[in-house]
Parts: sequence; C-alpha cells; structure tokens
Amino acid sequence: MDMCMRAIRIRNVFNHHLRISNRNFCCSCKRPKGLVLGAYQPQEKGGQLILTPAARKFDEALSGQLHQLLKFAGRGLKPGKSRVLYGLGKNYSAVAVANLGKQDVGFCPLEQLEEGRENIRAALGGACIQLRECGETAVEVDPCGDAEAAAEGAVLSLFSYDELKSKDKQKPAVELSCYTDFVTDKTAVERRWKRGLILADAQNVARHLMESPANRLTPTIFCQQVMARLQPASTVVKRDRQWAESEKMGAFLAVAQGSEEAPCFLEIDFQGGPPSQAPIALVGKGITFDTGGISLKPSADMDKMRADMGGAACVVGAILAASRLKLPLNIKGFIALCENMPSGKAVKPGDVVTARNGKTIQVDNTDAEGRLILADALCYAESFKPRLIVDMATLTGAIDVALGAGAAGAYTNCDATWDLLLKASVYSGDRVWRMPLFKLYKSQVTESQLADINNIGKHSRSGGSCTAAAFLSEFVTSKHWLHLDIAGVMMNKDEVPFLKRGMSGRPTRTVVEFLHRLSTQSA
Repeated sequence: MDMCMRAIRIRNVFNHHLRISNRNFCCSCKRPKGLVLGAYQPQEKGGQLILTPAARKFDEALSGQLHQLLKFAGRGLKPGKSRVLYGLGKNYSAVAVANLGKQDVGFCPLEQLEEGRENIRAALGGACIQLRECGETAVEVDPCGDAEAAAEGAVLSLFSYDELKSKDKQKPAVELSCYTDFVTDKTAVERRWKRGLILADAQNVARHLMESPANRLTPTIFCQQVMARLQPASTVVKRDRQWAESEKMGAFLAVAQGSEEAPCFLEIDFQGGPPSQAPIALVGKGITFDTGGISLKPSADMDKMRADMGGAACVVGAILAASRLKLPLNIKGFIALCENMPSGKAVKPGDVVTARNGKTIQVDNTDAEGRLILADALCYAESFKPRLIVDMATLTGAIDVALGAGAAGAYTNCDATWDLLLKASVYSGDRVWRMPLFKLYKSQVTESQLADINNIGKHSRSGGSCTAAAFLSEFVTSKHWLHLDIAGVMMNKDEVPFLKRGMSGRPTRTVVEFLHRLSTQSA
C-alpha cells in the first residue's frame, strides 16, 4: 500500500461512501467546507476513473494523492454515484468524487437529451446531498465542463420543503459556489454558473409554491407571495371577483363559486424589450386546491391537489428567471386563481356557463375545471395581441397515462414554435413531447346537447388530454399558440434523480430556455 494510503485510516459509512478521518474547516468562517469533483467512467472494465480537468489539477496539487486513493475508492463506483473522502489537503474537510458516466457523451436521438449535461446534473446533485449528510454547510462544485448544468444539479438536489417542521427536522442550508481554482477563463465559467443558479432557483420557486399546503396558499396568499417575489422587476396587479364579472369571465367564476375563498386574477408585466414589441403571453392554471367539485375526486392522494396550481407556479418561476436573466422580451403573465370545492353554491354537472368570448359551455364534469378557468384567461390574454401564447396547466390525468413523468405533453398550431420548444427541452433535459390537435378531438367537444361546447369529450375515457387541448383551442384565435399539459410531470418519485421525491416544478427551465431562444429571433 502506498505511503499516502498507510497514513490515512479509511472506513465505510453513508451507504459505502468512503470517509477519511481528518476534518478541515474553512479558515475564514470555521465551518466545514466540502468539494465536489467529477470523474468519468473507466474506458475499460476494472480500470480507474478518469478525472475531469479540475479534478486532475487538484490531484496534481496534492502530488497524486487523489489518484492513489481512487485506485481503491473508485472500485465499483456506478455512474451517478459518488464517494466521499476526508483528509485530502488542508482546504477541504470532505471531497466527494462523482462518477459522471461515459466521457464525451452528447445528444441521444432516442432519448431526446443532451445526455452529458443530464449526467452532470444527476451525479453532482447526488454528491452535494452526500456532503450535506456528512455535515458540510459550504460546498464548492467542479464545473465539469458545463458550469450551468453543474449549478442546476447542485441547487435542485438540495431543495427541500421542510419549513413547517421543527428546526431539528429541517435540512441544513448549504452554501454553494463554483470551484474555479484551476479554470483558465473564470469569467465565462462563473457566468454560466450564475445562469444555472438562476434557472434552478426559478424551478425551486415553482416547487415551493406547489408544495405549500392549500390552507397556507389560498388564491389571495398566492398573489401576495408572487408580488413579494417578482416586484419591482415586474409589475404585478391583482384583480378581484368584481373585475372578473366586469370582464364577463363566466367560466372562471363558475369554478370559483363553490368556495368560500375569494378568486383572484393575477396579471404580471415584465418589460424587457422595447415598448413597441408585442408581448409573449404566459397563461397559468391556478387551482390552489382541487376537490373535483360536485364530481368529487377519490380521497386517496387528494392532498396532492394542492399542486393543481402547478401551471401558475411555472409561469411565476419563468418570469422570475426572465427578469433575472434580463431577457430582451416583453412578457405578460395571466393567472386565474381559485379553489374547486363542493358546496351548495358549486357549479353542478349539466350547468351551462358563458365564457368571455360569448361561447356557452355545458359543464358535464366539474372535475374538468382547469380548462374552464383557462378558457377565460386565454381570451383575456388575446386582447393584448401577443406575439405568442403559452399556457401551462396540470390539466389531465390522461397525459400521465400517456407519457408518465417522461415528458410534458405539448400541443401547438405552429411547427416553428414546436421546433424551438423541442430544442429547448433537449438542452434543459426537461423533456416535452408533441401531441396531436386533430379535428377528430375538436368534434368530440363541440357536440353538446345544451351549449356550444362541452367541457369533456363525448368519449370521456379516450384521448382525454387531446380533447382537453381541443377544448382550449376553441378560445384561441392566435396562429402562435402552445399548450403544455404538465399533469404527468407534476410530481417526482424517482424518475429524475436530482429532484428527489415531491413536487417537481417542471417544466420551468424548459420554458425559460424556450423564451431565451425566442428572444434571439426577430419579433
């Protein structure tokens, strides 16, 4: 055994990750300080991990000590997993080496992913969690050739909604920074790192809103939180029931009438472009709790319906990121907020309501309420003559059946919009999949016994997400419209390793990347 190996006592802890005895602390603040380094899968079976440039330089500064340790510690380390080492140098109390998978991995057509970027997010995110479990409160992260993806994985993995728990049950905060000791162009790397922080934080804002219990995030409280987060970079205006009545939003108000909580309509205005530039309209479904109304949902998992405002949360996160990134776009957000509750005042199956554009809607299922509030929100958004309308909603269980957590369902009447969105999702790693807007589906909602349109398809179990999109298309005249059904990606179980269990905030980063790419095109 080499001298450096004999000098250090090694024992297995934390699920077989290595821990070495000596602990060092940040000289300035006397707190533990950890480091995450990347390494690639060996090219040959049984070979040694291939260090990233930063890890290699770190190893050279320690006269090859890391390289020698990994001859033993790196054995059997699977892609996406990490080993935690103690006693490497005087500047760090712990060093986590994360296996990034195969080197030089790029776009995979079958997966529709930039796999190298996704590997970085997953591996570094897992390593950051390991260091937090080891007690580290400050962590530097190897950019691994893509500082943006590194920041996303680190920030997203460390999110936890535990503020309502006692302090001893809360996860400790971790201060993150980019490891740039051996980087030649620090400015460029730090710029990319900052962008990744902004994108991940925007998604975490959406996750926080989605996780919040419905009694602590009523429509009114939602508005207050959004005002606190977005102003003064964006103008936020809260509209009340009387305003909605004056706008003849009969579909929105029909859903809201069953609840004691007052409905709100939130209008957000971010001016990043010249005044003459037509805005991008982002429309979000804001059902802060969904019981299903008179068409009551089963009690099992009904608590998850606190996140039925996921579309609204993603709109908020996307506008927050756009303002921080200073995107040269004018963006207007439109969020209809209410609860869907059963009561003596609630809308009933068979009732007919009138939307803002004058179309009458037969409400045969009160649990298909999201499309009702979106109908009025889309009509109102169109009055601003936007360049593009994007709506986001946890709309149907049918999209979960069709795509699961693999991708959000995307419907659009514009091929160019789809092409741009697809490229954005490949880059972000948060995938979307195009779904059809066939006339077949429209015919299934426009045949109604009592009104112009029915809020469910006549074959209610068939193509439910498609008929919901067809319903929404009846309230859009724009030739540039994109609908995202995000119900299937609302929650994360273990599908995206760096998000852990809970509400996902997807696809906030994809929407932000889409807006960024849109901003590079002429209006």
